[in-house]
Amino acid sequence: MTENREFKKLCRTAGECCVKYRLIDDGDRLLVGLSGGKDSFMLMHLLEHLSQCAPVKFTFEAATFDPGFENFNVEKISEYCRICNWKHHVVKMNIPEIIAEKSMEDAPCVLCSRLRRGKLYGLARELSCNKLALGQHLDDVITSFMMSLCRGQGITSMAPKVIPQNPEHPVIIRPLALVPEKLIISCADTMDFPEKTGSCRYENTVKNGDRAAFAELIGNLSDKIPHLRENIAHSLTRVEAKHLLIPPES
Repeated sequence: MTENREFKKLCRTAGECCVKYRLIDDGDRLLVGLSGGKDSFMLMHLLEHLSQCAPVKFTFEAATFDPGFENFNVEKISEYCRICNWKHHVVKMNIPEIIAEKSMEDAPCVLCSRLRRGKLYGLARELSCNKLALGQHLDDVITSFMMSLCRGQGITSMAPKVIPQNPEHPVIIRPLALVPEKLIISCADTMDFPEKTGSCRYENTVKNGDRAAFAELIGNLSDKIPHLRENIAHSLTRVEAKHLLIPPES
């Protein structure tokens, strides 16, 4: 892949994230969740770049979760990985059947996400990968924060690095956590990623869900407040407990 100015900027921002949160250590084996979207493809290219120039030595390979949707074209993803000389694994489940059995057609995302994560954990153990790399970016982090805040779930979001409670599970890392989505889109426009590899059967549910609504809200606010995303990200590093509604310890 020919590097361009936008991709160099992305690598610089993601590299700073990796250093700041110690996401990748010498000898790590990473399993990358490759959904077939622009974010996960960009994460693969980022890791390829870092594997060639970072001071730590690590390996990575990709895994795609095939949910069993009619139009999900995992072959396109596999072919792209073959061209890039990336190791690629596919794990399959019949998500529509499971969701129907659980009667969760109105809220399928939570169940699908849990099942997908479980499959990736299992594959990581099988491949002796100690870390699971996911493609969430800065906009995802901020959206999750706003959702948690407005739902009364606390000051929380998607951390760049999550140490699992279960020692058998891999550490979760998000190297793109400080990268704004617009930069990923700019980079993706210069790359020959596969066309859309398929749509989610529950896409309308997702589009009309809370996450989409909060993402739209953040987009509207950013039109009025300069550097909104960067400001929220900075605030998430400076939680002043004494100025919150936290009662004193007895």
